[in-house]
Amino acid sequence: KMAKDGEKSEWKEFLWNPRTREFLGRTASSWGLIILFYIVFYLCLGGLFALTMYIMLQTLDDHKPTWQDRLSTPGLVIRPRQDETFEIVYTIQNTESWDMYAQALDRFLSPYNDSIQAQKNHECTPEQYFLQEDSGDVKNNPKRSCQFNRTILEACSGLHDRYYGYQEGKPCIIIKLNRVIGLMPGKDGQAPSVTCGAKDVTVTCRLASTDIKLIARDDSDKIGEMIYFPSNGTFDLMYYPYYGKKAQVNYSQPLVAVKFLNITVNQDVNIECKIHANNIPTGNERDKFAGRVSFKLRINSQN
Repeated sequence: KMAKDGEKSEWKEFLWNPRTREFLGRTASSWGLIILFYIVFYLCLGGLFALTMYIMLQTLDDHKPTWQDRLSTPGLVIRPRQDETFEIVYTIQNTESWDMYAQALDRFLSPYNDSIQAQKNHECTPEQYFLQEDSGDVKNNPKRSCQFNRTILEACSGLHDRYYGYQEGKPCIIIKLNRVIGLMPGKDGQAPSVTCGAKDVTVTCRLASTDIKLIARDDSDKIGEMIYFPSNGTFDLMYYPYYGKKAQVNYSQPLVAVKFLNITVNQDVNIECKIHANNIPTGNERDKFAGRVSFKLRINSQN
């Protein structure tokens, strides 16, 4: 018992020694010096970090990334798209199966209404780049954007056919080219264009140490006739270059619509759309989806 009382007394004395006025083995002046040291240390550390961040931020442009080497070839995106599977499947006679696609296109195209575009954007000269470069250190911001009116999509605008052809088995698909700052997707005055066709499903066989690629399936006989809006499926040069979200607040991406007129019903049809431009390669070993997009379209009919 005396040993336990001794240990308890030692602990009490360690926590607070009334004779030496020490707390946890240190006097008030010792604790004060330690606390002061760490305050100065962390203030210097925080100041060094803040100075480093300040110097780094001085090298950045609010409107344009300093480095842009991760993405040189833009991809294509389709609308409507309900999930990440890139599949559009519906039954003509079942309104609920395709109404969600029409509603998705309505929401997507609403910012392209002619009245909204007239308020926010500028009427540009077609078939030429809309260049708005800075003058030295004087920034030409905010930059103007060109109008892309919904009416350009004609039969796929949703203005004349609110269901975009889905109710009659002639659906519209909207295609857009992903934004890349500074991209000039044309050469020698030739505007980039989109074409869609049947996607070949290939199988690679190895024969005598040689890889042979064979086409396993081709849906070209199922895809039928297509029509593009605007004509020839072109992205006009006046929408380029893109200067960034902060520099071009009201930028409207140009669109291309493709309408399938007599696609084979009750069968899966694999479709691939590609961008055609002199300076945009389509597909490579590092990124097979660069400059292209693939999706499955299946239209069921109970008739």
